[in-house]
Amino acid sequence: MLARRQLLVAAPALMALPAAAQDRYPSRPIRMMVPVGVGGVTDVVGRILGDGMSAILGRPVVAENLPGAGSTVGAAAFQRTPADGYSILIVTNNHPVMRAVYPNFPYDPVADFLPLALVARQPFVLAVHPSVPAQDVAGLLVWLRQRGEAANYGATNPGATNHLAGELFKQITGGSFTIVPYRTAANAVQDLVAGRMNFTIDSPTMLTPLIRDGLVRGLAVSSPDPSALVPGLPSLARSGVADYDLTAWQALYAKPGTPPEIAAMLSATARRVLADPAIQQRLATAGVEVWPDTSPEAATAHVRAEVARWAPIVSRMNLGSN
Repeated sequence: MLARRQLLVAAPALMALPAAAQDRYPSRPIRMMVPVGVGGVTDVVGRILGDGMSAILGRPVVAENLPGAGSTVGAAAFQRTPADGYSILIVTNNHPVMRAVYPNFPYDPVADFLPLALVARQPFVLAVHPSVPAQDVAGLLVWLRQRGEAANYGATNPGATNHLAGELFKQITGGSFTIVPYRTAANAVQDLVAGRMNFTIDSPTMLTPLIRDGLVRGLAVSSPDPSALVPGLPSLARSGVADYDLTAWQALYAKPGTPPEIAAMLSATARRVLADPAIQQRLATAGVEVWPDTSPEAATAHVRAEVARWAPIVSRMNLGSN
């Protein structure tokens, strides 16, 4: 009888153990939603960051690619997840222009996303297929004027970073080449290598190995000045495309309403990973550098500035032809 009474007294404590275990965050894998395709720079950066976060948190941070419609497919899916810290979102340049490119998209890029960290950045590379006779940007501009709409540029669907890069190039140069949309940047680069695409502006993560192997020809970088991340190439701004300035970047988000202590843990974990020299070296090998300020406040300020910067550029885009 005594043993039975002791068991009954202990039962509430025993029953409480699973609940206590569940309260410890994280108690299961974390889903990192990547609203772009596999193989692109944001996918690579997200997986490197996820590896580092997994090691600290003791639970896997698993990347899940949800590409489509300028990141709106992935962003909308993210908004349907619970605000519990088990789904996080890594975004890139198309995030601040989602509502400008897709006016019916219901979420605001600043107000409806909770920043955790400003992650990484890199210049893009202007590259042509070897069949294009241009050896530099000036030669490409001459060739494009000769070819007009017959020249084609490979980009992901409207609002993607390489699409914005092409539109900015078109607006500054007054070019009339055709921008061809692809589901992912990797698909566009595959067609560039195959010669079905004339040129693109995309990440050195994908293009630098192809340039090294002679499969494509690099002409310039998209940052205002030459970059140590892509040595040997001039900038577009210094090669006849005045004021050209595009830097690809990534930021990490949780969903608004996430418990503050969980958001703080995720933010601190991400920033600790980004401060790790070994992680920084992995990113540098992929042609990416960590921002000097990785704070959530820096992420908010940066995205606000990007919204303001790109709104007039997007308004001049002829999206109906893309």
